[in-house]
Amino acid sequence: MTEPVRTAVVGLGYWGPHLARNLQEIEEAELAAVCDANEARLSLMRRRYPAASAYPALEDLLADDTIEAVAIATPVSTHYRLAAAALAAGKHVLVEKPLAASSAEAIALIEAAEKNDLVLMPGHTFLYSPPVRMIRQLIESGDLGEIYFVSTSRVNLGLHQSDVSVAWDLGPHDFSILRYWLEQTPSHASAIARGCIFESTPDVAFINFEFPSGTIANVELSWLAPSKLRRTTIVGSRKMVVYDDTSTEPVRVFDSGVIVKDPETFGEYTLTYRTGDVVSPHIQPIEPLATEMRDFCSAIRLGTTPVSTGEIGLEVVRMIEVVETSLRNAGARVELERDLALALTRARRNGAATGEITPDEGPAPARRRRSRRAERLA
Repeated sequence: MTEPVRTAVVGLGYWGPHLARNLQEIEEAELAAVCDANEARLSLMRRRYPAASAYPALEDLLADDTIEAVAIATPVSTHYRLAAAALAAGKHVLVEKPLAASSAEAIALIEAAEKNDLVLMPGHTFLYSPPVRMIRQLIESGDLGEIYFVSTSRVNLGLHQSDVSVAWDLGPHDFSILRYWLEQTPSHASAIARGCIFESTPDVAFINFEFPSGTIANVELSWLAPSKLRRTTIVGSRKMVVYDDTSTEPVRVFDSGVIVKDPETFGEYTLTYRTGDVVSPHIQPIEPLATEMRDFCSAIRLGTTPVSTGEIGLEVVRMIEVVETSLRNAGARVELERDLALALTRARRNGAATGEITPDEGPAPARRRRSRRAERLA
């Protein structure tokens, strides 16, 4: 890349400062501006990054023609509105997970970005985690054999969100990882949840997914637990893996399994349990967020396809929606529509009254940006 991407961060609460720090540190980007309506947060960032412009209003930031891209780290309920405004202003957009609060909104954002040749990327940071990427390689290589099931726990004491349930807040992490590892979207889901602190906001959920390949997965999510736990078990026909994001040995591969011997007489089956070596492969300690920011900049400058695409963001939102459907129906097993084209058509129809942008509404600045980028790629 010949020059860094001038990027602004919108939302300076919990995650925004992490985005700002990484944009400041990597060579591929330049932290051009920060934006937050909270003056105390904005003042702190002014002192920390004096070279970056500080905007209390998004409209003023979007009017700055020197800003090429915007990274949005705000509550889920605001994602669509802010991302739509940024795309309409001709800016490339990274939106922290989940991409939007509904599949209809996600579709509208994807179509607007594609029409105006802008990069739209959901912030599924775990897809850039070295342990997660190593496990994908193990699955792709066939070392683990057929994946029987995956069990994951993502629990902690806090942080309770005011505008979404625990499924919307923590679920996208594990949902995106499952989608990335298995390269499939679930066919069915069922879930139970409870709002322990606020009855209307579930803060604990137990979710089951069924995948077309036959793999099943159980996801435990909670804001209400005595200690932080980020642990996933993957059981294959050949080997098993334990992934613990909080451990000094995040990936442990178990050469263990079950062997079924042919019966000597009719109906008599013998099981042999194999327990072999346990290997903890060396994993380079690379900050996933820095890798994610570099991928975002490469997509903008070089036209590459990011690991975390808008389509993956949409699929994660669809997974959350089917979980919500199960919860509304007392934990019923719900089918996730496999025909994506039909699902998109229905989502567009359901979202027609939400006022989302359409590809035809791209402004002149975005169309001019498309021409310049097309010339660069040519």
